[in-house]
Amino acid sequence: MTHPFTCGLDAVLFVVGGKWKPLIVYHLAHRTLRYGELRRSVGKVSDKVLAQQLRELVKDGIVARRDFKQIPPHVEYSLTPFGTSLSQALAQLCEWGTNHSAELAAIAQRSASGSKNEPETSTQ
Repeated sequence: MTHPFTCGLDAVLFVVGGKWKPLIVYHLAHRTLRYGELRRSVGKVSDKVLAQQLRELVKDGIVARRDFKQIPPHVEYSLTPFGTSLSQALAQLCEWGTNHSAELAAIAQRSASGSKNEPETSTQ
């Protein structure tokens, strides 16, 4: 059987592509969260997008959804073992982002201002 992906990274991006899924996995790696807690943790995501992303992560076996069947609704989200293994891989990306936050902030600033200026490069 041939795989539909060009490499392992292509496969990962197929499952967690986009802005919000990696952040959802990151926050669930720390503890089980209710929907409202997760929304506050993730940030400026709309309810519609968060709900859609969570449905996809549940369908893909990365996130587990536990519905307590109560009024008012009580639903908790946590990582499955498959999701936990993904969060461990994403932890290295998080560390890289932390270590390069100054450079990444400069890139974000240039992007926000629409600047086409090339970053300064050093020869080492």
